[in-house]
Amino acid sequence: MADQERDYEDYDLRYSEQIGEKNQSGAADYKEETSAELAAPISFDRGLDRVDERDTETAVAGRGVGFAALALSIISLFVLPILFGATGIVLGFVARRRGASSVGSWAIGIGAVSIIVGMFILPFF
Repeated sequence: MADQERDYEDYDLRYSEQIGEKNQSGAADYKEETSAELAAPISFDRGLDRVDERDTETAVAGRGVGFAALALSIISLFVLPILFGATGIVLGFVARRRGASSVGSWAIGIGAVSIIVGMFILPFF
């Protein structure tokens, strides 16, 4: 293509004023995109007008209970595993109910592991 001579040298697509003009064969130098007509419409501001469903005071209280449950579950790994582990599990369920699901789940899991280790593994040492 570079070796061939063009018979319309004055038509150069590098200049923006010539874009969209018809060339010598009568066809425009661009192709119309029709994908926007086929795609479903998208709303970009879906989450901006919505109010958070969770009450912030309940979530903060649930997070506090969750961290207390997590602390008790971690302490139960070293001291009184049955008592502190069970308390951590109960508080973990309370925290999950109040909206702190991840912290509550961790507290439940660590408390359960602590009870299992305390009942079945530690007596042999």
